Amino acid sequence: MQPLFFTIESDPGLAKNLSQQLGAEIGKLNMRQFPDGESYLRVDTDCRNRSVIIFCNLFQPDDKLLKLIFLASTLRELGAKKIGLITPYLAYMRQDKRFQPGECISSRPFAKLLSEQLDWLVTLDPHLHRYHSLDEIYSLQSRVCHAAPKIAEWIKNTIQKPLLIGPDSESEQWVSHVASLADAPFQVLSKIRRGDYDVEVSLPEVERWQNHTPVLVDDIISSGRTMQETVTHLKSSVPQTAVCIGVHGLFSDEAYSQLSMQAEVITCNSIPHLSNQIDICSTLSDAAREFI
Repeated sequence: MQPLFFTIESDPGLAKNLSQQLGAEIGKLNMRQFPDGESYLRVDTDCRNRSVIIFCNLFQPDDKLLKLIFLASTLRELGAKKIGLITPYLAYMRQDKRFQPGECISSRPFAKLLSEQLDWLVTLDPHLHRYHSLDEIYSLQSRVCHAAPKIAEWIKNTIQKPLLIGPDSESEQWVSHVASLADAPFQVLSKIRRGDYDVEVSLPEVERWQNHTPVLVDDIISSGRTMQETVTHLKSSVPQTAVCIGVHGLFSDEAYSQLSMQAEVITCNSIPHLSNQIDICSTLSDAAREFI
């Protein structure tokens, strides 16, 4: 039997492509708001004994979470056999530590809430900084997809002489992996800190890379400050316009407009944005097939 596919108010283009690649039937929902602002939800497709996929991209999660919980709970009550979530961007993963007394480590209650309602989860490059895996906070089955192969493919097909750049030593493992997949060289910038506000950033072996295009890769572009600072420092060393690639383009405030004035900005279509050029649909659908 075909899996059943429901979408909650996020990225209809990617949702359509995923449902087609998964060979899923599009489920019908009736969702609206009462005059008092509360949500109404009705499932109009029979889900008894069926495997159900919910697509809900959890960027700006507070606008979507309640409907996701209502839908998953209703599907369970109506007899769905298995309920899973595909979310290219998994929210609240960056809040993984109590930085100030009294702060909520919101990644944990968020994970508990989803784990109570769902059987499985597929996501793309979540921010695993202090957690080694999603299993540390999620009790459901999960698959973490990686954008590195798609990013490397785009680099190989688009840039003739790429030089992948890591802004600091912490980025070396990530950048070196993409570089190896793209058959491209990489360098990690060295920093010399002379004071709190006096930091010199340099590119090793500058002369060797004069004819290469610098390509900066990161998992999340939010404020874009790290990339902006790196591009500024690179301008004095490498004449080619830099390319900045992000898996998830969150782009707070004026981040995109400011960064795009200095570099070409490219993102995966994990979050809808005009910078999307790297399609990760097949990566997500391949992972979801393991559960359906």
